[in-house]
Amino acid sequence: MSNKGKIYAAILAGGIGTRFWPLSRETTPKQLLKVAGDESLLTTTIERLSPLIEEEDIAIVTSASQAEITRLHLEGAGCGASVGYIIEPCGRNTAPAIGLAAVKLLERDSDAIMVVLPSDHLMKQPEAFRRSIAAAALAASDGSLITFGIRPRSPETAYGYIKGRMELHDEIDGHPVRKVERFVEKPNLDTAKSYVEDGSYLWNSGIFVWRADAVLREYAKYLPELYAALNSIKGLTDDAAFNEIYEAIDPISIDYGILERTDAALMMEVDFAWSDLGSWNALGDALEADDDGNIIRGRVVDICSKDSIILASERVVATIGLEGFILIDTPDATLVCPKERAQEVREVVSVLKNRGWAEHETHPHTERPWGSYTVLEEGPGYKIKKITVSPGARISLQSHTKRSEHWVVVSGIATVIKGVEEIEIKTNESTFIPVGVKHRLSNTRAEPLEIIEVQNGEYVGEDDIERFDDDYKRI
Repeated sequence: MSNKGKIYAAILAGGIGTRFWPLSRETTPKQLLKVAGDESLLTTTIERLSPLIEEEDIAIVTSASQAEITRLHLEGAGCGASVGYIIEPCGRNTAPAIGLAAVKLLERDSDAIMVVLPSDHLMKQPEAFRRSIAAAALAASDGSLITFGIRPRSPETAYGYIKGRMELHDEIDGHPVRKVERFVEKPNLDTAKSYVEDGSYLWNSGIFVWRADAVLREYAKYLPELYAALNSIKGLTDDAAFNEIYEAIDPISIDYGILERTDAALMMEVDFAWSDLGSWNALGDALEADDDGNIIRGRVVDICSKDSIILASERVVATIGLEGFILIDTPDATLVCPKERAQEVREVVSVLKNRGWAEHETHPHTERPWGSYTVLEEGPGYKIKKITVSPGARISLQSHTKRSEHWVVVSGIATVIKGVEEIEIKTNESTFIPVGVKHRLSNTRAEPLEIIEVQNGEYVGEDDIERFDDDYKRI
């Protein structure tokens, strides 16, 4: 068995991670959070592929609404400068996303082997992970579809499972490979216990390795309408036509659409430590608990709690006698629930959306490549922000059609373009930006610039902005 194809990676990064609310929001999805250290989950996903797969051979598959925040996040982190982007105009589940990545990859390399992996998983043994990819690429060279199975450490109800046939199909570099007998959805606790006892069921990692042409042949066989749509997109340069075709695709998962139906699926058992961080309960895989089984971070005063997750931010959070609870406090929202109901957090997000409350979408504090801003107060017709511009940075040259802005410098010296004039605004001085006037805020000094911005107008949403020049390619 030999691997004749080059290995590429497609990282799926279009989700929000609603079960990680209130930390995860639409503008700060789970993959951009720093859950287990100083780097985001997406950043570590990219870095753990090296040196087996170089950045220029990695594509991030994401939605149009998240492409910009993902790119800016990676730029700010100093990572992923050479990665490519495959942008879906709208989410259509994993089968269309993976199929689109395969089509794009084949346009580049007809012999390509692709690794498909989520952007928000935790893996503590990157070398073992890369060895597994290399072994799976060998197994996939004959057209097989390889899915990684993880030996269960416990009867987990938050994961799907794969049952492999008992007889060994192959063994590559110490990795047992078996024919897939069936995929099963997330089980109840009793069923999960029986799977662990059985020994032939492994956790479904959602990580796949296959030839791009081989998986598309399975699309042609089992998802012919999707295959036809993907073929019609191939080489298309008209964005409007591409969007129209893609938006008409029926959503379907790769598991249900292909893997549960094909006879080409093989399960490779891998031995690296893994967690999909699917809910707050999985935080124990990323952070160490204390002697009472608690994971406590931030400004927390706790008395006699056990087996609980308590995360605070700016406010002091005091807890007494919690047992088996989750408490996540952010500046604008607090979650409290029993650990056994952690999977239901996504329902809270649905309620927030239906009510039109902004807490499902944004945080008060937002990082930007030029600095950050914090919304201090907002009401009908106005919004008040504290804006920090990093030394040597500047916002885009922009204008607004529905709001004016009043800037007061509280620290530093601001260089301001307002219409055709350029002025300096010092601490305790201010300037007014009328509706429709082009403007730009710059910090040419060595210290951070802080201003208070008061917006007034019929609409003060973040999308009321037209950019004319931008250092961060957001035009």
